[in-house]
Amino acid sequence: MAMVAKQARRPEVVAITGASAGIGRATVAAFAKRGAHIGLIARGEAGLEGARQQVEQLGGKAIAIPTDVSDPDAVEAAADQIEQTFGVIDIWVNVAFTSVFAQFVDITAAEFKRVTEVTYLGYVNATRTALKRFLPRNRGKIVQVGSALSYRSIPLQSAYCGAKHAINGFTDSIRCELIHHKSQVQMTVVQMPAVNTPQFTWVRSKLPHHAQPVPPIFEPEVAGEAVYWAAHHRKRELFVGASTVIAIQGNKIAPWFADWYLGRTGYASQQYDGPRDPNAPDNLFHPVDTERDYGAHGAFDGRSTNRSVEVWAAEHKGLLVASVGAAGALTAIGVNLLLRTRS
Repeated sequence: MAMVAKQARRPEVVAITGASAGIGRATVAAFAKRGAHIGLIARGEAGLEGARQQVEQLGGKAIAIPTDVSDPDAVEAAADQIEQTFGVIDIWVNVAFTSVFAQFVDITAAEFKRVTEVTYLGYVNATRTALKRFLPRNRGKIVQVGSALSYRSIPLQSAYCGAKHAINGFTDSIRCELIHHKSQVQMTVVQMPAVNTPQFTWVRSKLPHHAQPVPPIFEPEVAGEAVYWAAHHRKRELFVGASTVIAIQGNKIAPWFADWYLGRTGYASQQYDGPRDPNAPDNLFHPVDTERDYGAHGAFDGRSTNRSVEVWAAEHKGLLVASVGAAGALTAIGVNLLLRTRS
């Protein structure tokens, strides 16, 4: 009897905001090398085109959609375009953000509003758009890319920290509503450490020196792989990097100490290498990657690590459990033999 050919599995369809650079770009690569069809959502056209070409080189397919996530109608239109091109969206990843490096008293009302509109309301707009499609189908996964700073704020980033805290709050609320309705739609937050991305090149800064991520610094591929893993596993929250775990858990135990420590060290740890260029362009209101593709990496490759023990542990939980069980069994056997020998 002739063998019936297996029906080819449909490629995953993924929407990724902030897809043109940094963590978003690394996440794009993580999905692309698994053959996904990806809707690339960001503002910078050169960055989007670079991401599209990278997806095709890695074996996936992509459509680039210039979009400002602070505009809910634009996000909705982007989702429609993705589904018209590739079919229904399976996974939605929110990464897009912007920031201002400055003391709170030096940030204007317009600047603070803009950070909030992109970094917080951009997630709100995109999550609403995703749920509009996922809830009737009773399936889909939303991954919110968060930060250790969503639990433990630091100086000089009040607008960004406030937005990241807000993302946790509204995501938790929605998660409760999904549970109430027994929905199969899932939500995961991936809390990131300091990552070597171009944001420190193009963020609006009023600091006297160049901005830098607070060490230890991780390569964006660590973040991208963590997002991919989180998108395919039922996990409420994933911490990337020991520094994230320490910041979040330490703040629960002694927030007053973190206040004092960061008040003493938080200014110097976010700056390096001489005075900044006051005429350097920034991406707060307009994209910088309009003519140049910045890619995923920033200027800190020589100071960054490409692995996270916490993510490895999450990915290999079964192996760890088996190892602990085997170690326990061997210990029990050894103790039993010792007791028999003595008796």
